[in-house]
Amino acid sequence: MAQAPALDYAAVPPKEPEFDLGIWARLSVMMFLQFAVWGAWFTVLNLYLGKTLGFSGTQIGSVYGTMALGAIFSMTVAGQLADRVLASEYLMAIFHLAGAVLLFLLARVTSFGGFWWVALAYALMYNPTLALSNAIAFANIKNSTHFAWVRVFGTLGWILAGMSIDFVMPAGSADTNRPILLAAALSAALGVFSFFLPHTPPSGRKGDGIPFVRAFKLLRDPSFGVFFAVSLLITIALAFYYGFAGSFLDEAKVKNVASVMTIGQWSELLFMLLLPFGIRYLGMKFVLAIGMAAWVVRYYLFSTAADGTHYTLLLLGVALHGVCFDFFLAAGFIHTDTKAPAAIRGSAQALFSFLVYGVGMFLGSEISGRVVSTFTAN
Repeated sequence: MAQAPALDYAAVPPKEPEFDLGIWARLSVMMFLQFAVWGAWFTVLNLYLGKTLGFSGTQIGSVYGTMALGAIFSMTVAGQLADRVLASEYLMAIFHLAGAVLLFLLARVTSFGGFWWVALAYALMYNPTLALSNAIAFANIKNSTHFAWVRVFGTLGWILAGMSIDFVMPAGSADTNRPILLAAALSAALGVFSFFLPHTPPSGRKGDGIPFVRAFKLLRDPSFGVFFAVSLLITIALAFYYGFAGSFLDEAKVKNVASVMTIGQWSELLFMLLLPFGIRYLGMKFVLAIGMAAWVVRYYLFSTAADGTHYTLLLLGVALHGVCFDFFLAAGFIHTDTKAPAAIRGSAQALFSFLVYGVGMFLGSEISGRVVSTFTAN
């Protein structure tokens, strides 16, 4: 009887683990700091601008619109750099260190014109990091649905940064420049930490077409085009919430607005953990549909409780942020990653961020500011 040939185990490459704890830990810290920077100041900025600096509703909306303008002008460049020129973790370091300096300057500007221009300069630094952090995470996890278990630490960072305004800082800090200074310190910390992130080199090759142009070709897919169009409209609604929910709750006599706003992030944390199971058992289309429906319910609750007498409905409207954000926007980043070819994933993430955080948020910020000014008395 012929003897079976011995297996050469040395020739068989070892199977890479689907879940690397060391990489997961670094990506989780990255996400924590990434959204702690944003959550430290963004939702309470309207109180500082309106109460302390005396800006009008239109001016506040215009300031919030700088974040969207930053996305419009910088996302395409960042996607190109990440796909063709420089490792993503180095770009993260550069943008966040520069952003820390600009936030420090922003905390000292009091005129509308000066504040607007410094805010725009900061937006040009921060916005690309939203796509870059996603690109780094997707490039270093084996299963894209596991992204939610990394991204959930971003929600935790937003929560703790927001709650620190009410419970760590001196009373009344939400109306001062302290949240902006906190964001500056967190941005500097993430800039330094970015040098220790997993190496994520450019994935495009020199003979390929321009990555961002190739990413636009994804819109030829009818279902993907519809998804991007609906995402744009949803983000216009999101801009109303980001820009004026804090002022809305303050007018409704809600105490500790910064902390109450974090209820939405606690909800986001829960639903982010549920997102992989939702995608697996319900499918991406049904998950996105649930996310869209949640926005309708949320604004209905806010409109019903606008006089401040239905405190429970206000809290429920804030708590729905988890479903609104996770089951649509977070799911959208996963959907984008699974649709895009590997060589243009950085640009595909930048394209999605460009449309939702850029065009959608800009339109929503400008519209919401004018709506508030038009319907505000005294």
